[in-house]
Amino acid sequence: MAIICVDAGTTVIKAVGYDSSGAESHVARRETTVARPAPGHAEQDMDAVWAAVAETVREVAARMREPRATPGAGEIDFVAVTAQGDGCWLVDAGGRPAGPAILWNDARAAATVDAWTRSGLAAEAFRLNGSSAASGLPHAVLTWLRANDPGRLDRSHANLTCGGWIFSRMTGELVADESDASAPFMDLRARAYSDELLGMFGMEWAGRLLPEIRSCPVAELTADAAATLGLPAGTPVVMAPYDIASTALGAGAVAPGQACGILGTTLCTEVIVGAPDLDGDPIGITIALPGGYLRAFPTFAGTEVVQWTCRLLGLDGPAELGELARRSPPGAGGLTFLPYLSPAGERAPFSDPLARGALHGMSFEHGREHVARAALEGLTMVIRDCLAATGAAPTELRASGGGSASATWLAMIADVTGLPVRRPADAEVGARGAYLVGLAATGAAPSVADAAAQHVRLRDAVEPDPGRQARYARLFDDFLSLRGSSAGTWPLLADMRGRT
Repeated sequence: MAIICVDAGTTVIKAVGYDSSGAESHVARRETTVARPAPGHAEQDMDAVWAAVAETVREVAARMREPRATPGAGEIDFVAVTAQGDGCWLVDAGGRPAGPAILWNDARAAATVDAWTRSGLAAEAFRLNGSSAASGLPHAVLTWLRANDPGRLDRSHANLTCGGWIFSRMTGELVADESDASAPFMDLRARAYSDELLGMFGMEWAGRLLPEIRSCPVAELTADAAATLGLPAGTPVVMAPYDIASTALGAGAVAPGQACGILGTTLCTEVIVGAPDLDGDPIGITIALPGGYLRAFPTFAGTEVVQWTCRLLGLDGPAELGELARRSPPGAGGLTFLPYLSPAGERAPFSDPLARGALHGMSFEHGREHVARAALEGLTMVIRDCLAATGAAPTELRASGGGSASATWLAMIADVTGLPVRRPADAEVGARGAYLVGLAATGAAPSVADAAAQHVRLRDAVEPDPGRQARYARLFDDFLSLRGSSAGTWPLLADMRGRT
């Protein structure tokens, strides 16, 4: 058996080959470009994303065919795809892009979301959908397009996600996996689009753009796509849940109560639940999965904050930031960093498009090491805040994403959350999740949970230090207090930006 899985992230696209034992055998990567043509905009060229996917798959397929390269390779049994979620990837009746993709972290519709939030409409919709409103979700983006670019809507036939776009290029089918369709128009209990939700937002006109919902769709690779990818026509293609959900599965979080933290472009703290909780605080998102749900809190600002801090301090990269942060004691000498740097504000574990970052407590006594530590501590406080918002009581946290390579950060997460932190042995955890879903969807495994029990392996745990844990418990309360006081300044700051 040989399998190729694609993980199309926001900034990097990966294809991973798996041999007959299920081990990672080959990985190909291509960086992608996020265009920001106007303040708050975040877009990608859809054809460029497909071209990057094709290049990585071709490379892995060719390497797997090399003599003795992949034991038991032969033909590829299936291709599975996971990708970034949300946003609007609009296509015309011929399946071609109607314009550039508008991404999950786009902020152009922030004012619309702010109005929905303040009027109570977003909270009302949560009672059916289980997800808070955000500027990168389809209802917000489509509303903005109708007001500002109606021509694009006129020539659009379907609104896909990144995974749906890749699946359509491979199979010719325009569909949505349940995970992608979960927000913002799905009635979670019915697992179907809701006319009531469309009506709440005055968007009955958008119903024609919503593709058919399927659970982990499977279709065959077309002849044209096969020629592009270097694979046989008819090869099964599986659309796995989108990246944050596939990453949770790939980390082995498959049963209710198991938690995962993604340290990537988004910080996403998430827990598997057996049923959606639609009566709690209207925050975070809820994603339909095979046999259950994922309660997730994906932030707008994650490792981009790390990269921003590296640029600010003149550091070569995250590893150097971690080493610098180690020179400061816990608490960063009294500095507290609110890491809400996204132009879209924040969506987890609270929703406020006006949210902005701040560094509190600076004096001449502080140096670069304190700023480095404060930045990592601020992000880690967000992880604890999101974990508390899940309402779960996990016994450990599975960590993945690029940030999980930092021993300094992992130790800090263990100390702040009070949980052992464990990393999967796989280098590409999202692709592993797509692999598990593909096995179940094609009948090669009885279920995703059975596939995870066989193929997910974890590294040794990073344990919390009791002394640091107690200190961070107090610092977490201070973090929340400072955020609360800062929130009162966010409308004024927004007004000041508008006058600039």
